[in-house]
Amino acid sequence: MAKTNYESVVVLTPVLSEKMLQEAVSSFEKLITENGGELIHKENWGLTKMAYPIQKKTTGFYQIFEFAAEPDAEIVDKLELAYRRDEQVLRYLCIKLDKHAARYNERRRNGEFNKPKEVAAPVATPKPAPIAAAKVEEAKVEPTSKQEEE
Repeated sequence: MAKTNYESVVVLTPVLSEKMLQEAVSSFEKLITENGGELIHKENWGLTKMAYPIQKKTTGFYQIFEFAAEPDAEIVDKLELAYRRDEQVLRYLCIKLDKHAARYNERRRNGEFNKPKEVAAPVATPKPAPIAAAKVEEAKVEPTSKQEEE
């Protein structure tokens, strides 16, 4: 049976030291591999500002794990249980990737989206034709009463 791809994003508390952060990340990696998962990619986004405060903290260490596991494995349940029990975890999200998301992640890892964009040559636009000057005729004013005629 084909393996299913999963992605897990974890926000860890910003008060962790570098050593504590590495220990927490390695414990989650170990949990994934011990339960039959294959770690495809991990990415550390570092200390990032959050959209809203969580537990009076406005920043957090973001860590992303992409892994593959058997569809009937309970790896996601065990991983989420570990996240809930860990006091260092502020928020987490585990999702099952469809084939399009898995392909997108593969292309992103290969650097297809980080290439500098090519600047296209400016397209010459035709200048509008000059507007022909319209002839303005003088208006003839006719008097309306006899007094004005005099």
